[in-house]
Amino acid sequence: MPRIITPTTPEEEVNEHNARMFGSPKERLDFYRREIQYETSILANRTDAYLAAQSFLVIAFVSAMGNLNESWGEMFTLMVPAFLAALGVLSSLNAWPGIRAAYRIIDHWQVKQSNLLRSEPLMGLAYDESPLFSETETSRDGHRKSLMFSLRTPWIFLGFWVLLGGYAVFIQLA
Repeated sequence: MPRIITPTTPEEEVNEHNARMFGSPKERLDFYRREIQYETSILANRTDAYLAAQSFLVIAFVSAMGNLNESWGEMFTLMVPAFLAALGVLSSLNAWPGIRAAYRIIDHWQVKQSNLLRSEPLMGLAYDESPLFSETETSRDGHRKSLMFSLRTPWIFLGFWVLLGGYAVFIQLA
């Protein structure tokens, strides 16, 4: 029969409940590692798709700027590059929430993993005297630095598109 765990629940019952739910600390660690790996692959896929879209937009932008048609080229090079730059800005703004959400989920599981490894120091000493995971591998700063490329890319492209779009309009009107 399910029970609600409250602060007044005896610790033996809480430990028994946790043992039934997750089993051993090794099973919990495996679960956390699988979740981190899954979310990291989602983040990588989102970043890859975003970068592919941005590269096509850059190619289209450069091609539009190189239009030399005498009858309609001037209006084309004024309108199309500005439109493509606006599309780049919008795609950057739309990519950011998904990339940030994946990052936050990875951060959540990383913290849970670090807390588990701190609370179970014998887990790393199963085979030898050195710990299974070093502090740099499980520290919050370590994994954040590894994800910075994905986090910064939309903002870098946003600035790129604002500058490039403004420049394209400026050189056509000047």
